[in-house]
Amino acid sequence: GILGEQLAVDFLIKKGYKILDRNFRFKKLEIDIICEFEDTLIVVEVKTRNSDYLTDPLELVSRSKQKGIVKTADQYIQEHEIDLETRFDLIVIVLNEKQKDIRHIVDAFYPTL
Repeated sequence: GILGEQLAVDFLIKKGYKILDRNFRFKKLEIDIICEFEDTLIVVEVKTRNSDYLTDPLELVSRSKQKGIVKTADQYIQEHEIDLETRFDLIVIVLNEKQKDIRHIVDAFYPTL
């Protein structure tokens, strides 16, 4: 949840990403983090788990969730009149008493409406 998203923001800032927005909402949809890096708009979904047991990170974002993220990103782009290439990333954070692991998956999915 909130801690995972803050860890993701800190991670992205350290890598040189410029955070533009957090928890952007459109209707009942939400984007966790919107940032810019190397003239690209990056839309980031954050998933925080307490275990990485047998989980393919890409299965954490369903096709319908992807469509909602794309629709919300499109709204953000229109509202802010952004003219940049857009990329959809996933950050998976495994956080428990024994580990804090952050995995950044670039181009986790591609927009399909």
